[in-house]
Amino acid sequence: MLQLSSYFLNRSVLSLRTGGAIAVATQPVINPNNLKIEGFYCSTAQKGSLILLCQDIRETLPDGFVIDDLERLADPEDLVRLKDVLELNFDLIGKQVVTIDKHKVGKVSDYAVDTSSMYVQKIYSTQSIFKSLTGGSLSIDRTQVQEVTPRKIVITELQPKNPLPVTAPVA
Repeated sequence: MLQLSSYFLNRSVLSLRTGGAIAVATQPVINPNNLKIEGFYCSTAQKGSLILLCQDIRETLPDGFVIDDLERLADPEDLVRLKDVLELNFDLIGKQVVTIDKHKVGKVSDYAVDTSSMYVQKIYSTQSIFKSLTGGSLSIDRTQVQEVTPRKIVITELQPKNPLPVTAPVA
């Protein structure tokens, strides 16, 4: 099932052991190399800022993420494999979207994530206020993404809009 990015912000982290909320997931950790959510930054009352890895989530409920207990949350310094991704502090929202030929498409306003695989499947781009009056927003599938850099997302060329052919009335 696809969920928008706002679904993952400020979600409770629930413990099976204590039967209640133990943390709040504040922001996703996105790997820009494959557009996968690797985990979530969490704030806890006991241990401060920790990271919840996606493989430690037992279930996603409307109330929040269900995990075994507080011990599943890791200190960022302990996650050696994710060190490079954590240092990037990558966020999709606000990145500029351009085509391969360097045509500006807009900026990322939202994205949709497949909750079973945690891969970003769709990116939603909006144009500037002036252009949005004529063009609106654009949905970009992950297969159209060619490159992700710290400042922009490069996508394949957009298909031109084919206007309907104008035919002369038959007399």
